[in-house]
Amino acid sequence: MTETTPAAIKLRDVIRAGRQVENHSPWARAVINHEDWRQAAASLSDGQWTLLGLWAERDQVHMAIIDGGDLGLLSLPCEDKRFPSVGQLHPPAMRLERAIRDLWGLEPEGLADTRPWLDHGKWPPATFNDVAHEAPPLAARDYAFLTAEGESLHQIPVGPVHAGIIEPGHFRFTANGEAVVRLEVRLGYVHKGIERLMQGASIERAAMLAGRVSGDSTLAYALAFAHAIEAAHRIDVPPRAVWLRALMSELERLANHFGDIGAVCNDAAFAMMHAQCGHLREQVLRVADRCFGHRLMMDRVVPGGVERDLQRDSEQEVHSLLVQIRKRFPELVELYDNTASLQDRTVGTGIVSSALARQYGCGGYVGRASGRAFDARRTPGYPPYDRLQFEVPVREDGDVDARLWIRIHEVEQSVALIDQIIRQLPRGSIRDPAQTVRTSQAHEGVALVEGFRGDVLVWVRIGADGNIERCHLRDPSWFQWPLLEAAIEGNIVADFPLCNKSFNCSYSGHDL
Repeated sequence: MTETTPAAIKLRDVIRAGRQVENHSPWARAVINHEDWRQAAASLSDGQWTLLGLWAERDQVHMAIIDGGDLGLLSLPCEDKRFPSVGQLHPPAMRLERAIRDLWGLEPEGLADTRPWLDHGKWPPATFNDVAHEAPPLAARDYAFLTAEGESLHQIPVGPVHAGIIEPGHFRFTANGEAVVRLEVRLGYVHKGIERLMQGASIERAAMLAGRVSGDSTLAYALAFAHAIEAAHRIDVPPRAVWLRALMSELERLANHFGDIGAVCNDAAFAMMHAQCGHLREQVLRVADRCFGHRLMMDRVVPGGVERDLQRDSEQEVHSLLVQIRKRFPELVELYDNTASLQDRTVGTGIVSSALARQYGCGGYVGRASGRAFDARRTPGYPPYDRLQFEVPVREDGDVDARLWIRIHEVEQSVALIDQIIRQLPRGSIRDPAQTVRTSQAHEGVALVEGFRGDVLVWVRIGADGNIERCHLRDPSWFQWPLLEAAIEGNIVADFPLCNKSFNCSYSGHDL
């Protein structure tokens, strides 16, 4: 690459300067050198680009990046099992690189935090990626949490086992009385080896695994995986299937937002909102079951289309649901807005600055509550949302209240979207089967889909035999968990459940 000022560097120029990979769709992927890799890290650090994902395989690392409206992948060969650390310049990459060390044995040179991330010292002598571990690393067995200096500080360990029906995660608080000075989260307790299970699997088997990465986002993951497969093999999805996918996506968003709104209020000791929102969530799940045969719509989106069409009278079922929501939900919103005890707990609590949201490329309601107006349905965008009218709500406050209001407005938008989808739903077939394709070389595809938490990234390589060679799935929680640590600082310990629920990050989706 020719030398230029950082402000002038464009992602498309870096990709052109590298060796572009054939059969990669819909974004370009280029293999670059160490110098350009470091320059890419500097561009991320300067805020010119946004990191979408960072992952590895046996002999190379990959970065997915967005530069304005341009999206692309950069790859770096690791002949000596080492690569320049991105996290050294760009903190959002640190935990991703720690996971790469655990899973693939590649060493990020210059990484400040070398503690294991997913490896808790319990893995067998050889991991699933043939990374040798003769004995559990000391740091994995005796994890050294970060400290804070000052008088009268004490630590409060919480988890990984919790009181409710919740996945495991450890929260280590350092506090001065009730005020939180530092919070550090340790995850990885529900690492399942999803990506290893996908290696060598058929497309059909891999699609089932993708839908089980995070149960509350089964539709989002299945859709992102399907988009990636369809991009790799240039599969045209029937129009009716495209619109049914959007209907299912918005039903999933509704159900989860209702659940979250009620749960946030419940953590502020307002149980009635919890009960009422729980009732609305249940109605959405029942309609999903009656329309598509499964409450969570698991395994209903498949590469090539959808597995099941709307059942008889389903459109009327959806219409009745919308009538019920439009009647009841505004009353609940008014109740929340006019309950002083709720406002006292949520307003000004757990603030995430807009600068942090931008730096971490934080998506979903967490990012939009802090001024980052990113929605994968718009950028890069995918059908049928290019033919639907909707707004992306944004607030600047960045507190628990703002994150709840973003959910409220997204409920309103989803109701309007479902109304449009039902009225414009085309007739026709629902699936163009993604048959096993045998070619002389591998094909790769990538997709970004907007789930209820934010953008879900899937990258896949399909081998010449038609099976999966490598698949990476990135949950939006990777860029949200660190911000929870920042949000609770300076708040009281008793407000942590409220902050935590307002984020509602995924343990399972993060840990893979």
